[in-house]
Amino acid sequence: MKKTDNYDFCNEIKLCAQSEIDWSKIDGKNFFITGATGLVGTYFIKVLLARNALFGANISITAIGRDEEKFCQRFGQCTDKKLVFVKHDIKKPLLCKKIDYIIHAASNTHPRAYASEPIDTEMTNILGSYNLLNLASQNKNSRFILLSSCDIYGEKRDESKDFFAENDCGFIDCNTLRAGYTEGKRASEALCNAFREEKGVDFVIARLCRTFGSTMRLSSSLAVSQFILSAAKSEDIVLKSKGNQVFSFLYIFDCITALFCIMTKGKSGNAYNVSDNDSVLSLAELARLCAKIGGTKVLFDIPDDFEKKGQSGFSDSRLDSSKLQSLGWKSAFSLEEGLERTIFYLKQNV
Repeated sequence: MKKTDNYDFCNEIKLCAQSEIDWSKIDGKNFFITGATGLVGTYFIKVLLARNALFGANISITAIGRDEEKFCQRFGQCTDKKLVFVKHDIKKPLLCKKIDYIIHAASNTHPRAYASEPIDTEMTNILGSYNLLNLASQNKNSRFILLSSCDIYGEKRDESKDFFAENDCGFIDCNTLRAGYTEGKRASEALCNAFREEKGVDFVIARLCRTFGSTMRLSSSLAVSQFILSAAKSEDIVLKSKGNQVFSFLYIFDCITALFCIMTKGKSGNAYNVSDNDSVLSLAELARLCAKIGGTKVLFDIPDDFEKKGQSGFSDSRLDSSKLQSLGWKSAFSLEEGLERTIFYLKQNV
């Protein structure tokens, strides 16, 4: 019997809602979450809703997004009145009182969007962070959680080190279209520190590695998303490079437990890599693994000019998870188990 034969998405959410987290710092709190319909935002909210359903946790959730139709697709069956959707573009100022946690998860996060909406990509990060940090400064006891990216490290310069630690920095060519996303995240991190110094904002930063899972958007042009979707459809997986790039990957369940851990235990002003040192593959290895799970094969192709504009030029982005693990976090699923679960779910739902 395959491990996915008994896989049930709702049961997984319930399992996540019962993870070894200090829930006393979460239950009964007010959450303000941007990017509510994205991969991370959707899963995060569903776990909070599961806390309410299972334990009467009385968690209030204000979900921010620009597309109400997408929100209804994600949460249309939800009857929990503690979940409220607010249609808003976070590039514009906003006001809300009595917030305990502000989760900034809104951003374009895939290559085609970087190329087709470069201004929105950069400004959603920079102006969005500025507006949300202002909001945090108005809610004096709140904690601001920035979802940043492995991209902020750039291209590795020190070949003697296998993994990026939180105090490392590589090379970034800022005079490129693709740099808009990277520099937007870096500027957002800098803004966090500025607001902490000048206005006393309590913040932590989660630098996410390449994350995947059942709540990923089917329109995502990330390589891992395309590989998974092709495998779910039993289609050939198209690899548009030699596939030598090496990255850290993480299943969404483990990403969410890491975020809860950072929120409740992370030291103010600190950044944490959200990754697992055991979940590292080259793109070619990832493509072959997805093909194996999906019962298909890998083909090689050349990216067109538009695709090249949004592609990452980084060849090695392995993130050291030691600092996160020092908070007591550990992953629940291997990389292969996460891929199996995601592909199985999409086979049933695409």
